[in-house]
Amino acid sequence: MQARSEVAAVVLGSAFSESLPVELDAALSPETVGSPFGAVQVHRHRPTGGLVLFRHGRPHRYLPHQIPWRAQASALAQLGVDALLLTSSVGVLDPQIPPFVPHLAADLLMPDNRLPDGTACTMWPTPTPGQAHLVVDRGLFDPALGDWLARRFDLPERRLTFAYVPGPRTKTAAENALLKQLDVHVNSMSIGPEVVLANELGIPTAAVLTGHKASGSGAPDPAELARTLDRARDATLTLAIRFLAEAPKLPFGNHLYRFGATE
Repeated sequence: MQARSEVAAVVLGSAFSESLPVELDAALSPETVGSPFGAVQVHRHRPTGGLVLFRHGRPHRYLPHQIPWRAQASALAQLGVDALLLTSSVGVLDPQIPPFVPHLAADLLMPDNRLPDGTACTMWPTPTPGQAHLVVDRGLFDPALGDWLARRFDLPERRLTFAYVPGPRTKTAAENALLKQLDVHVNSMSIGPEVVLANELGIPTAAVLTGHKASGSGAPDPAELARTLDRARDATLTLAIRFLAEAPKLPFGNHLYRFGATE
């Protein structure tokens, strides 16, 4: 029998920040965690002991470029997270991908590897003991954790290439056209920094992406946007909570290269 994760965590996005089911809300206890990059609020899911992080805060207060990416990643690591599931409601570039159906992420397009503030997307923005090169051997999205999710939750066989677009503005028609030429399937203003930083911290990480609108289709009215986000939330919710209870403990699939040592 596969060993269970000691501390599993789920990162939830905009679809959850303002509209949380009552039963989930009642099961969460907030905790404030200090980190070298600032304090972060996380929520303990009491029935499972797992952790829930609302990337935009709760209530929703951070635009995508304001999210304290390093602080959030550091807090999860300090709490001993050894299995991480990222979720995002995404814009869909490939019309063959059905909306409101969770898909696993296969790969990341984030060529500049920068956070929205212009600094490198790394846990080591300045010289720091223990700093390293992250060597991507198996993929930033852990394939073994993805395989477990696919089997456990009967997810679609197709896995998606995800593009991180920092925001806070939406993309132009030319930018959408370029992403399509690069065979990108979906995009959003999150996930990218989280998966890079989690890998630098040695945390096996997977992502479930749920399309809620066609990318480049223009902004729906607020009521329609709320409706599509609610549908994306509902498609992801059960999976996310069961992940907290059932996530396996897996070895980290990439490695950190430090001059004079490897890990």
